[in-house]
Order: sequence, then structure tokens, then C-alpha cells
Amino acid sequence: MLPWTRRNTHTPWRRLLALLSASLLAAGLSTMPTAAHAATEGTESTSRGWNDYSCKPSTRHPRPVVLVHGTLGNSVDNWLGLAPYLVARGYCVYSLDYGQLPGVPIFHGLGPIEESAKQLSTFVDRVLTATGVAETDIVGHSQGGMMSRQYMKFLGGAAKVHTLVGIAPDNHGTTLLGLTALLDHFPGAADAVSGLPPGLTDQVAGSDFLNRLNAGGDTVPGVHYTVIATRYDEVVTPYRSQFLSGPDVDNVLLQDLCPVDLSEHVAIGTIDRIAFHETANALDPAHATPTTCASVLS
Repeated sequence: MLPWTRRNTHTPWRRLLALLSASLLAAGLSTMPTAAHAATEGTESTSRGWNDYSCKPSTRHPRPVVLVHGTLGNSVDNWLGLAPYLVARGYCVYSLDYGQLPGVPIFHGLGPIEESAKQLSTFVDRVLTATGVAETDIVGHSQGGMMSRQYMKFLGGAAKVHTLVGIAPDNHGTTLLGLTALLDHFPGAADAVSGLPPGLTDQVAGSDFLNRLNAGGDTVPGVHYTVIATRYDEVVTPYRSQFLSGPDVDNVLLQDLCPVDLSEHVAIGTIDRIAFHETANALDPAHATPTTCASVLS
């Protein structure tokens, strides 16, 4: 057993915070709870300022940003916080849906991860064609941060990605108990998903998929990596298993930036403005500013 497959222990206040963040995300999910959601995702995100294919990258931000949601997320609800945050700072921002299962209209990221990486490859090509540039940056939450490495390592993505920011990525997998905890975060998810689909079992520490992904090293040449993790992650445990080893890697722990930040796995990617600020720093290191507890106001 790998050292990071031990079960994490929850204290009551962490459970309370997990419920709070899940409720906030569920409020977004409940805005479109039917199959019509999939048909309106592009319109919804464009009306909020991202997935605008007429956007042209600026001199200051010359690369578009592709947002890759986590397991059970989708292209809109996962990014109601971060996407507008980046758009307001002058980025062309895009998000996709991947890993869809028939009959599961809202909760995505459940299909085989190798196939999901192919969907990401197609989407990145579409964004690059629309924006007329050669490279993109990727920000992925949870599975999205890890799955993007499959695209870069095996599908030619390394030549098209300048920077990868992983927010709570399960780079070295998690336990089945961690995946069960993730299902508990999303009201109705367990009922919508029958059994454990491949998008979940691929993420179990020691899976064949993860063994192939991490064989020969965590990184590929030419890509800048940032991993942003929280000490209170109850899904990908222990949290340090998220960190990458290799050249041009910056592993960041939220509590080193703001000790009182209590965000857990869902909150770090959906509502935590300290994580958002550090993401912006990773995308534009030439204009980075210190990330502190005061970053929630920026």
C-alpha cells in the first residue's frame, strides 16, 4: 500500500466546513437539475463572461486559459467562482465537459480517464484555433488537474500547454473511501451513478491507469507546473500525495499562505479566493503579488 492511502480523520469543524462548501456548490447545481443543463451550458457560461470564442488574448495575457472540472463537476458549476475571477483580470477563459455517462446529465468526469483526456485534446485544439495562438494554460480541479497530465504526456499536449495549475489534484490517486467522501459532497450523485464507474476506479491509488501515468516521472519537459493543495482535503489523502516531483514544479499549501484558511477539497476549487489569487500568480508570474489571508478581498 502506498503511504498516502491511509484514511484521513475528520474533526467536527472540518465536517461542518465540508457540508457548507457542498451546500454552496449544490446551490449552483440546483439551478439546472435536468437534462436541459447540458444543452444550455455554453450559453450559460458565455453570458457569465467565459467560453466567448470571439475573445482574443491580450499582450499581457497572451494565452487562453482552459478550465478542467473535477469528478462530478461540469463546465459551468465548477467554475462559477474562478472563471469570472480570471475574466475580470483580462484572460480569455474556456471550460469543457468531459467524462459524461449516458443518463447522467449533470455529474461528469465519470468516464474512462484516457477517453476524457482525448476530449480535452479536442477542446484545446478548438480553443487554440479560435484564439489564433499556439499554447494554452490549463487549470484543473481534482481529477481535472491530474487528467490533464494524461493529455500532456500521451496525446501531444506538452507542445500546446505552457502552464498547468492543479487545484487539489489526485496526482497519485486516492483511496476508495476518499471517492466515497466525494460522492457524499454532491446531493443526488450516489443515486445518479450506479456502482463505481471507470472515472472513479481509475483514480484509486495503485490503479493501472495511475501506474502508467506516473511511470518515468511526474512531469514532462517544457511545461510549468503549480499544485495548490489544502491540509484539510478529505478526498485526496494525505494531501501531500497531490504534490508533483520534477523540474519546474511549484507545490503550494494554502495554509502556508494563510494559516486560518479551512477550505477542504470542494471549497478550494470553487469558492476559495486565496486559491484563486495563487492561481492567477501561477498564470502570470511576472506580475505576481504575495498571496496572504488578505487575498480574499482582492
